Amino acid sequence: MARTQIIGTGSYAPEKVLTNADLEKIVDTTDEWITERTGIRKRRVAAPGETTSDMAVQAARRALEMAGVRPEELGLIVVGTVTPDMPMPSCAAVVQAKLGAKNAFAFDVSAACSGSLYALTVADQFIRTGQVKRALVIGAEMLSRTVNWEDRNTCVLFGDAAGAMVIAPTDDAERGLLSTHLYTDGSFAEILCIPGGGTSRPPCEEMLKEKLHTLHMNGREVFKFAVRALADSTHTALKANGLSVRDVDHVISHQANIRILEAVLQRLELPVDKCWLNLHEYGNTSSASLPMTLDEANRAGRLKQGDVVAMMAIGAGMTWGSAVMRW
Repeated sequence: MARTQIIGTGSYAPEKVLTNADLEKIVDTTDEWITERTGIRKRRVAAPGETTSDMAVQAARRALEMAGVRPEELGLIVVGTVTPDMPMPSCAAVVQAKLGAKNAFAFDVSAACSGSLYALTVADQFIRTGQVKRALVIGAEMLSRTVNWEDRNTCVLFGDAAGAMVIAPTDDAERGLLSTHLYTDGSFAEILCIPGGGTSRPPCEEMLKEKLHTLHMNGREVFKFAVRALADSTHTALKANGLSVRDVDHVISHQANIRILEAVLQRLELPVDKCWLNLHEYGNTSSASLPMTLDEANRAGRLKQGDVVAMMAIGAGMTWGSAVMRW
């Protein structure tokens, strides 16, 4: 089977910047408190009327331009998101129409902050088996419309953004996606969730009053779970390909919290300077984080042909995973 290669990357963040100083006027917090505990200084917030699909399309167009691929050449679009424009149809279907990708079938993947890694893994199968020649993988999230802006423990964390990757087959044995490794443990579902709005707690006046339609998180438990899971899954991915941490040139990670990242890298015995960081500028952008980070590193010229890139992400579910590629 052919191997999957990323041939184009793109990203998008809304214009409006919400700083820690701005949040000091909204909730009982300080710039020092947020920065020390999270590493976040700013985040982006979508404009009124802007949708998740709008952001996804912006990122997608930039990725397609880099790849030199026209929308009609796409055979597949997979969008990782938990904040689609509407419950149905899928965000991917809306994106397909807006791009004019008339030959692509399209669907969403719901894995929260792991969404883009899950989406990449799914699309990879279609490329490897030859069913699709060009695929578009997107992570797009608008969590500013799901957080409780009265809860200082969660509203300071998240930002809106989208990231995209165009993938295609390659016969070059020295390049491409080597393997992906996905995991889920639903017994931890309640430590990070939006409990209301679904079939278990349908929309009603009481649900809105109790703010069950907003994000709820047990930060301490998420931290403990994330550090262990990300380090273990990355070791698994490297071992599966006969590699060690010494072979890793770059780490492209979902960025939720600087303390989580530092703890994971310490466990892996990898220096922080091998990990591209942007959460200080954008906060936790959920499924957009990994492809957005990849795009920034790519456009900065950080990634060289043949470099070993380790990717990792973790999100609600709990869902998590890792991947290894040669750029």
